[in-house]
Amino acid sequence: MRETMPGGQPAEADALARFLTADPEKWPRLAPRVTAAVGIPALERIVHATNARIGEFGTVTDGPDGLIVSGSAGRVRAWAQADPDGRLTALRIEGARYTPPRRRLPAHLVWAVFLVLVAAWNVLILWTADDRTAWTADLATLAAFYVVVEGCGAPAMQPRPLRRAVEAGAVAALASAWRLPGLPAGADPSGLAVGLVLLAGAGWLVTAARLHRRPAPLSRPLRFPLEGAWYVVQGGGPAVNHHARVPEQRAALDLVALGRHGTRTRPGRELRAYAAYGRPVRSPCDGTVVSAADGIADQRPGEIRYQPPYGNHVFLDTGREIVKLAHLRPGSVTVSEGDTVRAGQLLGEVGNSGNSTEPHLHLHAERDGVGLDLAFEGVSGRLYRGRTVRG
Repeated sequence: MRETMPGGQPAEADALARFLTADPEKWPRLAPRVTAAVGIPALERIVHATNARIGEFGTVTDGPDGLIVSGSAGRVRAWAQADPDGRLTALRIEGARYTPPRRRLPAHLVWAVFLVLVAAWNVLILWTADDRTAWTADLATLAAFYVVVEGCGAPAMQPRPLRRAVEAGAVAALASAWRLPGLPAGADPSGLAVGLVLLAGAGWLVTAARLHRRPAPLSRPLRFPLEGAWYVVQGGGPAVNHHARVPEQRAALDLVALGRHGTRTRPGRELRAYAAYGRPVRSPCDGTVVSAADGIADQRPGEIRYQPPYGNHVFLDTGREIVKLAHLRPGSVTVSEGDTVRAGQLLGEVGNSGNSTEPHLHLHAERDGVGLDLAFEGVSGRLYRGRTVRG
């Protein structure tokens, strides 16, 4: 819960404004922990770069995307924490000018409408096909669509009504086969060739994404850190894992729990509506804690304010690789930097802090800044989007 000043401005915004407008010799008093951790020379470089982006300092305000530092030439986003005395205890300033995003329809709503419309359109085409060759070509095209949706999407995380509507489209399409005996054979095979190529391409895309393997495995399998059944929403090759473009996260997994309403246990945007929220996270290995954070607020589902990307987290050094667990619930982290932990030890709970739009656990391992393929004891096969893993 963020403390708010009498004027309605968060305490962090006022503390950050005082810090940015103060002379460097005052920083140890205004931000003792930040100054000790980063050092005045590094802070001077950060503040100088910020001033170069924003021009003459104006204000620090609180907005939907985080703290906004405004000046005569532009704005940047920031994240800060302050103690009851108004001293900064943590600080992060984005290294680029801030441009307010265009507010659009929620991505899940756009995706739902797209799926239903495409399915309905293809069903209509099948029911109006002029001959059997055209019908077969249209069916191959529709099958390619379903292969991509099922293989590259994460259908089980979607609400049940959407899943049933898309599945009903497949049933309605197949029902059009009763027309086949009354249709002519058809003479133009070009449409069928295109449909078969699309189907083969969809199958290849899904297979390649799910079987994708990198030449950098773990030194030994991890223990799965969660209890019960968990659904992989990011994992596998680049086509099914948005982490793949980040070198150290290229084989990361995002894990959610499923309820009757997809990833939620019931409709609603509150955090506890999600099946994963608050579930225990245990250490996947023996190791030493090299970084831990616990005081970062959860994001509101569907939104991301500017925060440290991993949010509340625990990073473990096994002596051979670094294992990172992120987006934990504030107040749940049980370990501190320097602690030695054993596999199976409680580390915290699943939350929604950092770059997270809904409660989930982010897990990856890296060696020398390169992401490693994950493997778990007792879990066979590849780890890819759409797979359910049981701990």
